[in-house]
Amino acid sequence: MSDKRIVGAGGTPGGVGQFFSGLLLVGIGAYLVLNQVQVTGSWGHFWGFNSFGLSLVPLLIGIGILFYSGKSAVGWILTTLGLGIILAGILMNMDIYFKPTSLYNTLFMLAMLAAGLGLITRSLRPGKGQGNTEGQ
Repeated sequence: MSDKRIVGAGGTPGGVGQFFSGLLLVGIGAYLVLNQVQVTGSWGHFWGFNSFGLSLVPLLIGIGILFYSGKSAVGWILTTLGLGIILAGILMNMDIYFKPTSLYNTLFMLAMLAAGLGLITRSLRPGKGQGNTEGQ
C-alpha cells in the first residue's frame, strides 16, 4: 500500500475547512472595519502657504528637458523627483478617521477579525493525533 496522506492547510493533515472558515471571517471583518474608515486630505499647504505650484516646478522643468533631449539624465532625475514630491505630499497630508459607530458594531468587527485569525492559525498547526509520526 502507498503511504500517501491528504495534506491540508500549511502542509499539515486536515484543517482545510478551518482555514477557509477563518479566511472568510477575516475577509468579512476586514471589509467591515475598512468600510468604517474615512480618508480625507487637504494637500498643498506648507507653513500656511499654498505650495502645490512650487512642487510642480521640478516636474515641469524635467518634462521640458526631456522634450528637448529624451536621453537627458538631468531631465529624468527632475521628472522622477517632481513626481516623488507630489506623491509624498499627497500621502503625508492624508487624514484617516474611523467613522462613528456603536461599541457593539466595533467589537463585532474586531471579534470577526480575531476569530478568523485564530482559526487560520489553528488550521496551520498539527492538532491532537496529527503530530509527528516519524519512527512509527
